[in-house]
Amino acid sequence: MTGETNLSILLRSMKPQLNEGEYVFCIVTDSNQIDFNQVIGSFKEQEGLTVIIPKSLADGLNLSYSYVASWITLTVHSSLEAVGLTAAFAKALADEGISCNVIAAFYHDHIFIGSTDKERTMTVLERFSNRN
Repeated sequence: MTGETNLSILLRSMKPQLNEGEYVFCIVTDSNQIDFNQVIGSFKEQEGLTVIIPKSLADGLNLSYSYVASWITLTVHSSLEAVGLTAAFAKALADEGISCNVIAAFYHDHIFIGSTDKERTMTVLERFSNRN
């Protein structure tokens, strides 16, 4: 099943969904200390393994973090080859002064924004999607 590549269709049908909870980005030096069934995402960098996990898990494991995020999923099945989707919604958020960290997965794009910005971000994304 291939994802959508047409930017107009992607923008009209992105349908943002706010996932419950608070999430943090942490560096893990010993991957055995974490249950990967609880990891939302990960990326291996030269400095260590970055994991995106629920804040409660990080607190329970005494992992440090500096950014508490909310997680929004764009429910449209976007192709990894689609051009312009990330730029379009990132610009709409930037115009409102909202920082975003984007993870493109196989089926959907996931946006992590400061937890205090979640309602405002949902409003911006829904308004942006409805006008396209």
